[in-house]
Amino acid sequence: MSPRRDKRRAERFGRRGEGACVMRLRLAGWRILARNWRVPVGEIDIVARRGHVLAFIEVKARGLEFGADPVPVPAQQRRITRAAEMFLAHHAALGACFGRFDVMFVGPWPSFRFFWPTHVVDAWRQQPR
Repeated sequence: MSPRRDKRRAERFGRRGEGACVMRLRLAGWRILARNWRVPVGEIDIVARRGHVLAFIEVKARGLEFGADPVPVPAQQRRITRAAEMFLAHHAALGACFGRFDVMFVGPWPSFRFFWPTHVVDAWRQQPR
């Protein structure tokens, strides 16, 4: 299989995994405020709100290597944190919410359908500058 085809397949897999995560969040009472929110400093896969909690969620759609470390590497944490700061700057009304950084994992069944997503709440804390 060509590298280009592999990349497209991985992107489709990731989008389906993100869709499964959005479905789980909505069923749990979360309101999805943004998906794939991109700014020059970083990207946030999902921004969701429930009550006064604002979650910036990184989605990890994995194949058979599902047991990977649940927390993004520090460089990725910094990019997501900077993107979250930009999101809050663009949405000042959400400044009163309690923000946190979550991770959601999803992987395939043997038939390539998805497991029910696993939600890791408050996966890391923003480091003070």
